[in-house]
Amino acid sequence: MKRTTPLRQSVAASAALMAILFLLPLIVIVPFRSELFSSEERAAESQGTPFVPGELDGKTVLKVLDGGEVREMTVGEYLVGVVRAEMPASFEEEALKAQAVAARTYTYYKIQTGGNHGDTADICTDSTCCQAYISEEQARSNWGADADTYESKIESAVRDTDGQVILYGGEPILAVFHSSSAGLTRAAGQVWLNDLPYLQSVTSPEQGDSIPNYYSRAEFTQEQFREKVLAAEPEADLSGPVETWLQNAVTDTAGSVSTVEVGGVTVKGSTLRSILGLRSACFEWEIQDGNLVFFVTGYGHGVGMSQYGAEQMARDGADYREILTHYYTGVTVEAYVPDALQS
Repeated sequence: MKRTTPLRQSVAASAALMAILFLLPLIVIVPFRSELFSSEERAAESQGTPFVPGELDGKTVLKVLDGGEVREMTVGEYLVGVVRAEMPASFEEEALKAQAVAARTYTYYKIQTGGNHGDTADICTDSTCCQAYISEEQARSNWGADADTYESKIESAVRDTDGQVILYGGEPILAVFHSSSAGLTRAAGQVWLNDLPYLQSVTSPEQGDSIPNYYSRAEFTQEQFREKVLAAEPEADLSGPVETWLQNAVTDTAGSVSTVEVGGVTVKGSTLRSILGLRSACFEWEIQDGNLVFFVTGYGHGVGMSQYGAEQMARDGADYREILTHYYTGVTVEAYVPDALQS
């Protein structure tokens, strides 16, 4: 056997050590080279997988006006954005399903009655015109740690009600909804010009003490009140004592103000609500230190489905069909796709 001298042993050991030091970074990097050096962007960990709608909602494509841009998306994709914006994601699953069906129905009603956008778009994301809408990115930012749970609930509510629409006489209804009522909803004719057979006053079981801002208070100085009212109702005479400015209020079956005399001019309670920015037309008032103070119950116009009422019904065991046929009189809930919108 050839004897190895100590010097040669030292040189060999040094060479081996240098080789290990050179190869070690490659050993660590190689398994992950695609992630480190790939030109493709990796999805953010918080970003959910793309929503896949049901069969009926998936084959129906809308032109959605979002800001100044018209975007094409399936009905299912649009509805997920609407339900995110219109109902708290913490609500019961059956309440969220009821909201999804109401939003789908409202969308088809708007389209079939001409909508607001002509040939430009079928629907928009402006709540003052059509329905509110929020992107997944923005919703996740709002939801924080609950984002995955909430997004999954809303997507399931849309998918599990695929194509379901509220019909009266075989046609989609004007499926309006509001946040909360004062024990009863209002008939359409009590709020707007025309009555509708499926938008009648019905009981609503929301628990007021558990609803944020269910009871609210709004106070106006005499000058503030005069300025707001005269801008909308210039014929009103608000020159006398403040105690005479509001008189002869008439309430409807839901306890909301149907009409009231403001400075001698009879206006709808819903009109005064709009003028003053009150949360609903279910209000009373009194004079405190010369100011007009309004005490308001509920939130919204009060017509159609109460969202907090739907939540309470769901907690009590009702499914989405029971909720919808309660709030919309004489309707059915069935699969429906307008021929004109099928892609």
